[in-house]
Parts: sequence; structure tokens; C-alpha cells
Amino acid sequence: MTSSAAELYARDRVVAGVEKLRFFPLAVESGHGCWLTEPGGRRLLDLSATWTAAGLGHGHPAVVDAAHRAISRPAGAGGLSAVHPDSVGLAEDLLALTPGDPDRRVYLGHAGTDANDVALRCARFATGKRRVIAFEHSYHGGLGVAMGVSGVHIDAGSVASTPDTVFLPYPNPYRAADPQREVAAVLQAVERECSQDDVACLIVEPILSDGGLVVPPPGFLAELTQLCRRLDVLTICDEVKVGLGRPGTLHAFERDGATPDLVTFGKALGAGLPISAAVGPAAVLDQPVASALLTTAGNPVCTAVARAVLDVLVKEGLAQRAAEAGRRLRSGLAEATAGLECVGDIRGPGLVIGVELVQDRQSKTPAPDLAAQVVYRLWELGAVCYYVGGNVLEVTPPLVIADDEVDVAVELLTRAIDDAQSGRVDAEAVKEFAGW
Repeated sequence: MTSSAAELYARDRVVAGVEKLRFFPLAVESGHGCWLTEPGGRRLLDLSATWTAAGLGHGHPAVVDAAHRAISRPAGAGGLSAVHPDSVGLAEDLLALTPGDPDRRVYLGHAGTDANDVALRCARFATGKRRVIAFEHSYHGGLGVAMGVSGVHIDAGSVASTPDTVFLPYPNPYRAADPQREVAAVLQAVERECSQDDVACLIVEPILSDGGLVVPPPGFLAELTQLCRRLDVLTICDEVKVGLGRPGTLHAFERDGATPDLVTFGKALGAGLPISAAVGPAAVLDQPVASALLTTAGNPVCTAVARAVLDVLVKEGLAQRAAEAGRRLRSGLAEATAGLECVGDIRGPGLVIGVELVQDRQSKTPAPDLAAQVVYRLWELGAVCYYVGGNVLEVTPPLVIADDEVDVAVELLTRAIDDAQSGRVDAEAVKEFAGW
């Protein structure tokens, strides 16, 4: 860490702790493509894409151009009481790219949190029912109703569980003795909860990201949405973190042939700028009128950038690129770490890759201390990656990552894992950073 970066990091004490999730003393002043630069000039390969928000990398020309054009002649500062071409256009773009019934609406917000919060509240209003089915260790937002249905916040004690939300286990093929039996048990539980006729909706991540990057067995999401439709329960698919090209398809739910009632977007949609969306039936998202008011939501700068993002995703074939880069990264890691007993599993479609660290492959006992040391060592070596679920490295680089950068990622990740398990990481230094 350069002295300039250390000085900047030290000044960070004035920022409130409630919004900090730190894994190592990362201080950056610029970025380009898949690389971040610290004050002082040290470059780091970004293997997180800021929790997938920088899906097109840093400073993509199309994003820069869209932002510059929009901010030079802004049509007001939001879409609360006016319409402008890019707010309407973005809604039309999202409807065209998201499968579903013809009569749908698009809510535009600032983050995945408010998109999920609005979808949940609208589902309750539309159905007249209160209860929500969610999944253990899930994440749907950091405020309001969305926070209350996020299993990771319940786990952390950040918010109390309420009788209005029931949490079910998320099927985990790596840890289940019989994955299909586990899926069947979850579906039975959903049917049992819905039999009380007080469930407004079910909210689900197509890949359980912050809970450990768990990829459910094939067919799970399709069976789940079909069951809910039969039981007349709305399904909300949270694509905020793992959608928009990252899984090797435009939407993660497409991998399973599922069609949810409502879909929420965020993170990569804004290429680092604050914007989100919920797409769903008009009967759900139109009422109650004026019940989700954010003054600068749908503003001309963020919507122009979001339209550019969607255009680049489609025209540059970034979903296919994610599929190809993901195969190279997974196979490279599998080969390079074959002799490391602490690497229990390497999983995920496209560029949604989880590396589960364990004490040994036979016991599969999670190794959270090792995960913390690995990401810290990786930062020392010149790359940014975080862990989720306590012991799983979440590898989610920008979708524009080149083959040579993939190979650098494999080399650095392997070295960091080897160094950490060999005791070459300062465990005391790591303890300052709590992560999750």
C-alpha cells in the first residue's frame, strides 16, 4: 500500500461505520477497464466489479459518452412529476428485454434495495396479504421491507425477524446428501406455507449470492415459479447482483426456463451510477399511486447510462463473452488448485464464480478464517475479491475481462490461496477487517 493510499484510507474515519463493509484497506482514485488504481499508482485487477455494479468495467466509452451527453443538457433532475425520453425509453427497453405478460409496468429507483422494497410492498397491496416467503442467507436490500426479508441481515442481527416473513432453506448441491430430495422438501414447505392463504409473494435469488454463491440444482427455479403460479402466489426474482449478462445469459432465470411475475434489477444496470428497476404486472406496480416517491429516481443522467448499458450488453454480446470467460476462469482455477485440499468447490455459471474454501475436501468443514486471509493476501498481490457466506470467494470480474486478464486472475487467486494456507499471511492484520 502506497503512503498516498494509506493517507486516504486513514481519512475515511469520518465516514459512518454503518455503511462500511471492509475486507482490507482498499483506497482507489481511478479505474480503467478491469483495473483499479490506488493513490500513488499501484494497479489492482478488479475481480469483484464492485459487487458486480461495474459490469462493463470502469470508464466504458459508451457509459462515459451517455453520462456526458445527459449531464450537459439535463431534462430536470428526476422523473417524479415529469417524463423525459430516457426515463420512458429505459422502461421500454427493459420491457423488450424481459419476458413476461404484455400488460406490465417498470418502476425506476436508485438501488436494488428500493426496487425489491417496492416490489414487496406492491405485492402486499395488490393481494391484500401480508406474509412473504424468502430464503435463509439471502440478500435483498439494506433498508426497509427488503432488509427484513434478507436472511444475511437476520443472521447478523441487523434487523429482527417478524411473523410476516418465513425463511426456507436454499437448496445447496455441494452440501446436500441428495440435492433433488432437498429441492422436493423446499417445494413441499412452500406449498405448506401457502396453504394458509395469507402469502402475498415469494422472493428468491436465482443464485444465492451473498449467502455463499450457492447455485441451486437445475430446474429448481422453474419448479418454484410454476408451483407459486399454481398456488396464486406472486414470485419476485431478484436479479440485482447476478443478472444482466453475468451468468452467461441476459437473465439468470433464463438458465432454468423460468418466468417470474416480477423481476428486479440494479447494480450493473447503472455501471456504477445509482439506478434500479422492477418489472412486473400493471395490476401490481400501478397501485397505490404515489406510494414510492424518490425525487431523483428516473433522472436523465442515470437513465441515459442504463440505456447505454443495455445497448452494450446486447450489441457486444457480453452474455456470451461472460460464458466464455467464465469457462476459462473455472477450468484454469480447477487445474491450478487441484493439489490444494482447502479448495472444496469451484462453481457458478458465466462470471458468477464461487470458490468454496474448506479445511479439507472430505469433511467440507468451512474455513472462514482462511477466506479472510486469502482476500487480504490477494489485495497485497494486486487484485480485489471478496468472500461471501463466510468461506466462499466471490469472483465476479467485469464482463469485458480479456483472456490474458483471466489468466492473471487464475495466477493471483491460486497464489493467494496457497500463501494463506501455508501461513504466509499476517493473521493479526486481517483481524482488523471484519468483512461480513
